[in-house]
Amino acid sequence: MQKHLLAIIVGLGLTGSAVYLVVAKPIAAAQSGQSSAVFDSDGKLKLPDPRTFRRWVFVGAPLTPNALNNGKANFPEYHHVYIEQKNVDAYLKTGEFPEGTIIVKELTRVLDPAFPDGSRKEPSGRGYFNGQYNGIDVTVKDSKRFAKTNGWGFFTFGHHPLPYAQSAEEAPASECASCHQTFVAKTDMTWVQFYPLLRDKDPK
Repeated sequence: MQKHLLAIIVGLGLTGSAVYLVVAKPIAAAQSGQSSAVFDSDGKLKLPDPRTFRRWVFVGAPLTPNALNNGKANFPEYHHVYIEQKNVDAYLKTGEFPEGTIIVKELTRVLDPAFPDGSRKEPSGRGYFNGQYNGIDVTVKDSKRFAKTNGWGFFTFGHHPLPYAQSAEEAPASECASCHQTFVAKTDMTWVQFYPLLRDKDPK
């Protein structure tokens, strides 16, 4: 009797495990394809949470300071660029970002320039150093939503010190998308040449 009872318990356990695997795998797969981009009922993108995106993969920080651009750089700040790990992995494998990819560019001003070229001197030497936060820009890949701009939408939450807008409308194509289409359409609308992690990916 005890042997039969044990066999029944083991059988139920194995059946339950099989059901869990069948059900859980599709759920996990669905979750892995979810986008972190959140839109409101008006189609505006909600401001990404810094506590979340600062834990993503940091792919680089280009800098074009005012002092090196006749005082009128389009983006005079550091561009701290973050992408979720799963989407970085996908790009490294395929050369394209998956649908739903969100790329966050957090801006920081150059710390208190002391020389005409915008640099300053610190114990580590003369150079450029991060100052205050000064804005957030976001790009989202959604081929249906942004079909007119090569599948990517561009959003600006402010180019100024904190606080930022809590939501943003898609930027006009003339402000962002057109530049990306002109110069980086072949690399999935992304300036991968500035980010060694993406630029120098293993072709295998």
